[in-house]
Amino acid sequence: MKVLVLNGPNLNRLGKREPEIYGRTTFDDLAATLVAHGRKRSLDVDVRQTNNEGELIDWLHEAADHGHPVVLNAAAWTHTSVAIGDACAQLTGLLIEVHISNVHRREPFRHHSYISAHATGVIVGLGVRGYEHALDFIADETQTDAE
Repeated sequence: MKVLVLNGPNLNRLGKREPEIYGRTTFDDLAATLVAHGRKRSLDVDVRQTNNEGELIDWLHEAADHGHPVVLNAAAWTHTSVAIGDACAQLTGLLIEVHISNVHRREPFRHHSYISAHATGVIVGLGVRGYEHALDFIADETQTDAE
């Protein structure tokens, strides 16, 4: 089963950007880890990152059209983009919203998400391991559905 792991702005800077908040794992290391983890769980994981909001929306439309589950860290767009929320509302597969930091312990504007209302679940504050937990949930749910 194909799973899209979609990442928004500045996440390409992982390992360099505020490591005290986001850790020292680089985006390339994260992507490799998630592909390998997905393989162990019989998932075909496609990890993507963009700093272009329209591109992220196009990827969400792709997932909706094909029924792909999505792990989404929309980063700052989580708190600002009605358009991304609207694209998430169109998804037909599982949607797990992930945030590396605990957004509820940060600035007040980060406490609101345009994605959460459409998400199957939300994982915050577990660092990059949150992505692996999201993949595990998707694998468990899709294997249960297949049985």
